[in-house]
Formats: sequence, structure tokens, C-alpha cells
Amino acid sequence: MSELRWNPLLGEWVATAAQRQDRTFLPPEDFCPLCPTETGGFPTEVPESDYDIVVFENRFPSLRSNPEIPAVEATDLYPVRPAQGVCEVIVYSPNHNSSLARESVEQIYKLVRVWTDRFRELGSLDFVDYVFIFENKGEQIGVTLHHPHGQIYAYPFIPPRIERELEQATEHRCRTGRCLFCDVIVEERRERRRIVAENNSFIAIVPFFSRWPYETHIYSTRHFQSLTDMSSGEQKDLAAVLKVVLAAFDKLFNISFPYMMCMHQRPVDDGSYDHYHFHIEFYPPLRTANKLKYLAGSETGAGMFINDTLPEEKAAELRSHVEPVAWVEAKNG
Repeated sequence: MSELRWNPLLGEWVATAAQRQDRTFLPPEDFCPLCPTETGGFPTEVPESDYDIVVFENRFPSLRSNPEIPAVEATDLYPVRPAQGVCEVIVYSPNHNSSLARESVEQIYKLVRVWTDRFRELGSLDFVDYVFIFENKGEQIGVTLHHPHGQIYAYPFIPPRIERELEQATEHRCRTGRCLFCDVIVEERRERRRIVAENNSFIAIVPFFSRWPYETHIYSTRHFQSLTDMSSGEQKDLAAVLKVVLAAFDKLFNISFPYMMCMHQRPVDDGSYDHYHFHIEFYPPLRTANKLKYLAGSETGAGMFINDTLPEEKAAELRSHVEPVAWVEAKNG
């Protein structure tokens, strides 16, 4: 049973999804539901003996295309609506012991094209207002399956964090006539101390305003709003900068680095969002090799993050581990 309940204190929707309590939790490696189904073995979510990249609907979704009737009655103060939407899983590789950082840049390029396809298809649904592509990686942030995978939530509303960014971008455009994110790129290029990596189409930075010690943002250097606006060359450049950043994360402490990866794109309702700007945000929870940043009272209760590190120093650490990407196939192939 899932439903959407309105929080009148913050003006945002909260999903209840009691059925998710029963989802698979850290199964043994020989019982992974995301691995290919072996001949004579237990059936997994993928009924094939091998695959490249797989997308399927989440078995334990918080949003459904045909949702149940809410369990409680709505009131004027507490509106309730069915949890309509779509939740999908994207499995990056059949290799259980891999990760996005360990995959080839060619495989990441395939993934970028899959993301683009799913954004286009889910965004065309009349009950979807926002398509959110993300990855949770590592037990440190509560991951229940180690097999390399990400997720997509297609929401029936614009989520509050995106809505706040849109408001700030609108205010900046009205005040200056310019794109807020483009101005961030100009400022970071002027200082250069927080740049981690850069190619023809994307720039990766540890932002001036980082909330997490190794928070990293990837911005498109050309002003556009979504995956579907990219050329083939930009798709390849996105794959390359992702490979560079993810590999640098892993080299930082010589571990498979945990993070949340969140893709920020325009909404898919009927609004005009020329003032918005495509970017990806990474929130790694580590502050040292063996210490986590916990969200305590100020962060969770007040909403003000406290970063115990300097973004300029963390960017330099990550930058020291950046290595060029080697394409096996010709880049224009």
C-alpha cells in the first residue's frame, strides 16, 4: 500500500510505502536478484543467462502507474492522493562484483543512452511531472543490494529540491538576465581551485557551497535542460567525465566509494524551463577513509548543513587522482 500525504508545514508531498519493509536486504552473493538467471538456478529479476544493461519496474515501488486507493480519508488540512508514478531499476552490468566506476567508458556511454530513452518515455506519460534518475551506492547510505544498479522515479509532481532550484534560477534570470548555473561555471573557471575535471562538454567541481566534504557537481558547459537535448558527442563526453570522477572517488581511499548520484533535469510537465540547466550532483557520505558525515540536528532539524572541510582542499584531493579516459573504440564510432 502506497499513498501520497501532504505535509502542510513544508508544503510538500510525502509517500508512505509500507510494502517496502519486505524488500530484499543484503542477500548472499549467490542469491542476488539482479544477477542473470543461471541454468538450473533460482529465477532472478532478469530471466536471461546474460545481459548488457537491463531496465525493469521495481518490485517494491513507492509509486505505481495504477496505484491503490489511499488507506486514509483526506481532510482540508491533510490532503491525500494515490501514489501514482513509476519506479524503475537500471542494472548496469551482469557482473555482480562490478560498479559504475569499474565499468568501461563505452559501457557508461551505453548507460547514458539508456537514461535518455527512459527519460523520454517516462516523461511522455500524462501523469508524470518529473523524471528523477539516481543511484544509491554503498551500505553507508543504506543500500540493500550490492549489484551495480541505479533507479528512476517518475513523480506526479515536481520534487521540492528541484522546485527550489527552479525558483532560484528564475529569480537569478529575472535579476541578471543570465542563467544561474552558467554563472556558477564562469565563477568556478575564474577561480579554478574547485574544478576536479573538465572536457569539451562538461565540468566537474566541488562546489563553493558544498554540504558534503566530497560533494561533486557535474554541469553541462552548453546551456541545455535535459538528456534529450544532448548531441552524440555530448553523450560521450558525459560518459567520459562520469568515468573520470567515479574513478577518482575510488582512488581517494582505495575503496569502492559510496555516494548518492542525483540527476537534475527540467520537469516534464507543460511548463517552460529555458532558465534551468542540466547537471548531476554526487553526495558521498565519507569525510575521511573511516569516518562518515552524519546528518544531525542542524542538517536534519533545521536544514542547514555544516561542512567540516574546505571545498578547495577536497577538490585538490580529487583532482590529484584524475586520469585521462581511454576509449577502446574510436570516440566518433
